[in-house]
Amino acid sequence: MKYEYWLASIRPLSDRKKERIRERAGSGEAAYYIEEKELAGMEFLTEKDREVIRLFRKKRDPAAEYDRLKEQGIRFVPCFDPAYPGRLKRTAGYPYALYVKGRLPEDARPSVAIVGARQCSAYGEGQALRFARYLAQRGVQIVSGMALGIDGAAGRGAINGGGDTYAVLGSGADVCYPAQNKGLYGDIIKTGGILSEQLPGTAPRREYFPARNRIISALADAVLVMEARQKSGSLITADMALEQGRDVYVLPGPVDSPLSRGCNELIRQGAGILLSPEELLEELAPDLAAGRGGCAGPGTAAGAEKSDKIEKVLESTENIVYSCVGLYPGSLGSLLEKTGLSPSVLMETLVALQLKGYVKEISKGYYIRAR
Repeated sequence: MKYEYWLASIRPLSDRKKERIRERAGSGEAAYYIEEKELAGMEFLTEKDREVIRLFRKKRDPAAEYDRLKEQGIRFVPCFDPAYPGRLKRTAGYPYALYVKGRLPEDARPSVAIVGARQCSAYGEGQALRFARYLAQRGVQIVSGMALGIDGAAGRGAINGGGDTYAVLGSGADVCYPAQNKGLYGDIIKTGGILSEQLPGTAPRREYFPARNRIISALADAVLVMEARQKSGSLITADMALEQGRDVYVLPGPVDSPLSRGCNELIRQGAGILLSPEELLEELAPDLAAGRGGCAGPGTAAGAEKSDKIEKVLESTENIVYSCVGLYPGSLGSLLEKTGLSPSVLMETLVALQLKGYVKEISKGYYIRAR
């Protein structure tokens, strides 16, 4: 596999040229030791391509680089590997290889991508949490870009629901971006996986994110846009989803809100409308909605049962507050906005949750889930 990794790492050689080289040579190892005559006979390569291959062969140590990859706990999954996601392989422009920390999404289970604004409203964040949590509890895999705002809320919601969540990064899989989501990054690795087509160690760059978005939509059966400005990356993801034959659903919002302008425009163009996670599940996976699903992943039922038990133990106000406390620190101000409670009631409830062991105050005015 070290030679396959070497072939995958050749930049700026395109993904499809790498595939054709491997097909002609027969393997990554054969490509590494290819003779000049055979290399010259690959008519689809330019002379610049051939020079790049020669350079990478001289300056790269496949064994040492592949060993470093394994030491970092990063899994290398080329497109010819049976583990490569089928949804992704069936779309145009799929990456030659993925670099993964954790697990890959399962083809046999339903999958939904949740995307939206980074600077989202409390309404949008709350709905992302709600939809992700409900769907994850019932066995639906949640995919996002792990960005601030809606994407991060989707990841937290899925984890809170005891389900599986996956994040596709616009950096190397070993580079947590944004840095504020470091806690979420670690939790996603435990409950699902971090994926990237970029080589390990690659810093995030603006041009990597539209390419990242095509992977997010390709890994899902449907894309949910929770909040989006008129010109945003979320709309790019929605366009890519439609090109890939995926369903697009949109959360409606106030007509005078800039954060809902893009969403409302998608609705006008015919996108599905998100009214409730229950109705969405009925459309996407009727068997799961009816409790007959055989697709639920390991731990999903247990996660739903655990969450249901917590809801039964807690009083209604406590449950509202608990559902708004995430797996990474949230401020008192954000909790006031999310819950709609008065400051005095919120503080009383937080104290009660701390005494019961459900919430921790990790620094003055910042709270996190304890279980």
